[in-house]
Amino acid sequence: MQAKAIAKTVRIAPRKVRLVVDLIRGKQIGEAVAILRLTPKAASPVVEKVLKSAVANAEHNYDLDVNKLVISEVFVDEGPTLKRFRPRAMGRASAINKRTSHITIVVSEKKEG
Repeated sequence: MQAKAIAKTVRIAPRKVRLVVDLIRGKQIGEAVAILRLTPKAASPVVEKVLKSAVANAEHNYDLDVNKLVISEVFVDEGPTLKRFRPRAMGRASAINKRTSHITIVVSEKKEG
């Protein structure tokens, strides 16, 4: 049985979130939360919040044991990009892409054996 949580349109670039997400892939929940708490990246509180939501979904919706849960899947997709312009020299303008992310975390019970 699997439970998942998704955070959509988070205002952090996917490339930056993937650095944090790669640290917790395949880990147990307690270990993953500890890693996220000690990671000094802007994305780590957001990822921790999504992880806690996935755990709560597993516990409430599917009656899974929280102590046996592991992160089976975690991935970051690109969301809509906000396009902004910055004035430059000689009347020109250059584009700034403010990227967003969709963060998905899937937790499942650890297989015995």
